[in-house]
Amino acid sequence: MPTYEYECRECGHIFEKFQSMTAERLKTCPECKGRIDRLIGTGAGIIFKGSGFYETDYRSDSYQKGAQKASSSSAASTASSKAADKKKGSDSTPAAKPADAKTSSVSSKKTPNP
Repeated sequence: MPTYEYECRECGHIFEKFQSMTAERLKTCPECKGRIDRLIGTGAGIIFKGSGFYETDYRSDSYQKGAQKASSSSAASTASSKAADKKKGSDSTPAAKPADAKTSSVSSKKTPNP
């Protein structure tokens, strides 16, 4: 059963009521008997504990520390490889263009026409 939150239009009193989803809304404030509105709540998060759920949902502290170390070391290696690539790219010269196959195979001699 959900907990509903209500606010009084008259006095501004805010209160919660634990009631069934099929139960009728409350209509009067318990403080001043004025009209009330049911507020839209955020609800509560559900935590499943026990066996039968994914084992990755609730890992131990030692596992989480190991995962943090792995992620921080992989981030450091990625940053160092990017820096090396950047350095390599600035020192390198552009590659020479290959010679055109048509111009290199043409001979300068002319053959006579028969």
